[in-house]
Parts: sequence; structure tokens; C-alpha cells
Amino acid sequence: DNSYARELDGFYVAWQGEPVPAPQVLRLNEDLAKSLGFDPESLSGSQGAEMLVGMTVPDTASPLAMAYAGHQFGGFSPQLGDGRALLIGELIDTRGNRQDIHLKGSGMTPFSRGGDGKAALGPVLREYLIGEAMHALHIPTTRALAALTTGERIQREVPLPGAVLARAAASHIRVGTFQFFAARRDVPKLKQLADYAINRHYPHLANEDDKYVQFFNAVRDAQASLIANWMLVGFVHGVMNTDNMTISGETIDYGPCAFMDQYDPATVFSSIDHQGRYAFGRQPSIGAWNLARLAECLLPLIAPEDSEAGVETLNAALSDFGPEYERCWLNGFRRKLGLSLKVEGDADLANALLDQLKLQSVDYTGFFRRLAKYVNSGAQAALHPVVDAPEKLDDWLQRYDKRLAEEALDRAEISEAMNKVNPIYIPRNHKVEEALVASHDGDMSLFDKLLDVLETPFEERSGCEDYAKPAPSETPAYVTYCGT
Repeated sequence: DNSYARELDGFYVAWQGEPVPAPQVLRLNEDLAKSLGFDPESLSGSQGAEMLVGMTVPDTASPLAMAYAGHQFGGFSPQLGDGRALLIGELIDTRGNRQDIHLKGSGMTPFSRGGDGKAALGPVLREYLIGEAMHALHIPTTRALAALTTGERIQREVPLPGAVLARAAASHIRVGTFQFFAARRDVPKLKQLADYAINRHYPHLANEDDKYVQFFNAVRDAQASLIANWMLVGFVHGVMNTDNMTISGETIDYGPCAFMDQYDPATVFSSIDHQGRYAFGRQPSIGAWNLARLAECLLPLIAPEDSEAGVETLNAALSDFGPEYERCWLNGFRRKLGLSLKVEGDADLANALLDQLKLQSVDYTGFFRRLAKYVNSGAQAALHPVVDAPEKLDDWLQRYDKRLAEEALDRAEISEAMNKVNPIYIPRNHKVEEALVASHDGDMSLFDKLLDVLETPFEERSGCEDYAKPAPSETPAYVTYCGT
């Protein structure tokens, strides 16, 4: 049921993927395929491969390239759009939810802006890995349905295997979609888009008198929760442009993303983020900045006759992003520390710990698993593998022990609860890179093993010790590149 194509004429260009020499399903997400109502065996065959690269489409599909604009690193581009992507169509999954089926790397479109419209295998597999890791961490995300090879060589710095990513998402409506029409002062289309987005994602608001304000509030809260989740697991998106921020509150576009090893708010991985605009610690403020751009788009709908009143209303709504983000983050950090009660001073306790982790360059993920061991044993020695000078944590640990004493559960139960929310396995950058390099030589074994580990991130497994460790100290600083 392709509602975007049917209801939003003028918001896209009908299009189809380019033919490729030898489409082949390299990896299929069978569990996701089943939940979407597909037969995995049929989807893995030659006809499924042709569909998933966009060469052929089912009779019921309506393939299109979506139009959108966006602020990229702070500079506004009035026309971006799907330059190497296609929305094949929508389906209703086995749970009754509407899902987009979307391709990346399917060829040039009218929005390509001089690019070749293609994708290389490495970035496709990166998005597959990290998207599935985020899903296993219970963080809203687009998900890879399949990674396909095309039989082409794609010219980048060097020739690389060509590939297409087929992914599923609640939708691909972005802040940049609204900006496309706001930049053209096309208020009727802005209203049409807002009504569609409300009906699709927030239908309970459809009959409210102030539905556009409430729509903004709903997007604001979804983004506050999403970014708080990123911060809690050490995820750096890397390219938080407004065209990469969804209305649904899902993580989208895993180009230069990575997970932080040593805790440092200034962490940047992207090769083009020279000023640290999208550094780990700046993600909440960038989220607020992006929401301000959405508010500008919605202003003509909220107060068409009185822009000053509209600005006041939206400024008040936007000002609630910070408190909502802090609430989501603090509740999540309490869970990381094993705290179920809400006690004044918990935020200071959490921030004092982060200050210590930064001073000692502590592995962010590993620390919380070790802290759970400390809670269970009461022995500082439990922290030795991840903290060079655990004695420097004495004052903080005393505060923490005192706070734990206020909880109803005993320390063994608290330790167990901590291990249910603090992952032992994340996509360690050196492990991701090993898997991607091997894939270019036709060896998918490292990819398969890493994916298998990441699908159960909270469960410690024998023989997987290397997957729980940060990169060796002599490893060069990790750099990521836009490419998907």
C-alpha cells in the first residue's frame, strides 16, 4: 500500500533502478524478511535479487526518488533528494505496521547532482552491521533487509565491488523533506506533508486543534529519546545533517558513524568533520539545532496570521527539548548504574563519573560491565582491567556505594540488572574494519561472526573475548568516510 506515492504527488520523481550485470543476494536478514511478510527463500533467488537492486519491481510497487533539502554541516542546500536511492514502496508487516522498502546504491536519479548513484560493498556492509547492532541494543533504527552485490566495480579512491543495500524503515520522511517545501514557500504542500506525517506516525494527533504544535512536540520527544540512547551506548552518528534526521525518531544513514572506545565528548571519526560539529558530546545540541529548523518550516501552519505568536509558541516548545533529553538520558544512566529509584543528586553522580572516565581515558563500554562486577563483589580489583588508577575513583565509589544502599534490591540483583542494559559487545571499530576488508577479498566469515556476536550484545559468550575489547593501543586513530 504505497501511500507516499499515492498521496504526495509532487514530492518525488517516479523512477527505477539501473540494470546491473550480476545481481546477487550476499546476505539476507531472514528474521526481518519474515516479519515483513517475505518468503526468505524466494527473496534470496535471482528474481528477489533483481527486485532488491531495483532492476525489476513487483506490480504492486511504486518506485520513486524522494525530494528533500537539508542543512549539511550548517550550510543549506535547497535541493538534495535521493541521489542514489529509491523508495520501492510500502508494505504492511506481520504486526500491522507500515514499512518502507528502500534501496541505496541503485543508480542515478534526477537528484544525483553529478554522482554515479552507486554504492560500494564496504559501506553497505557497515550499515548492515551497525543497524543490526543498534536494533539489538533496542535503539530505534532503520534495518538492513539485504546486502547485494551487483557484479560491477565502483570507482572510488580505488575500484571497489559494487553493492546495493535494501533496508526497511517506518518511513524516510526527514526534517529536510519539510525544508524542501519551506524553501519554496509552498505552504499547501507543507500542510499536505505535515498531515501525512501525522496520520502515518502520530495518528492520535490528527483531530487536535493544535495538531501541528503537538506534532512538533512528538518529533522533539522522539529525537530527545533517540539521541539520549546514542549517548548512553557511546554511538557517534557523524553526519547529523537535517536530511539525516527522521520524523519517526529512527536512526538513519550510517555513513561515517562509529562507536567510541575511550570516553571523550570531543570524539570525532568522520574525515570531513574538521571542526567537530558532530562530535559525540555535541549530538544533543545539534539535535536541538535541527529541531529549530523543523520549527521554522512549521511556522506558517501553526500561526499563519500571527508569526510573532507562532515564534513564541515554537520557541517554548523547542525549549523543552533540553529537559526532555536530560530526563531520558538520566533515566537511562540510572539503569546503567543499577539505580531504580529517582533520587536528587543522581545527575551529579553520573556526571562526576563521566569526568573521571575522561581523565583516565577509560573504555566506555567495558567500564560498566566491570562496574557490575564491582557491585557484585565489592572489590575494587574488579575495575583494574579497564581503569589504570582505580584508587582515583575512591571518592566516587564511596558516593556510589552510599547511593546503592538506598535501593531495594541487593547488590547481586543490581549487578544482574546492570548487565541487562550495559552491552558487553558493540561494533568495535577495528573489528568492523577487519570484517569489511576481508569482504572485499570474498571472505565473509569475519562479517558473519561479528554480526552473530552483535545480535546478543548483553550476553557474555565464551570464545568472544576479543569482541569485548577496544582496539589495541598501537592502532592508529580510526577515521570514517561518507560513502553509503
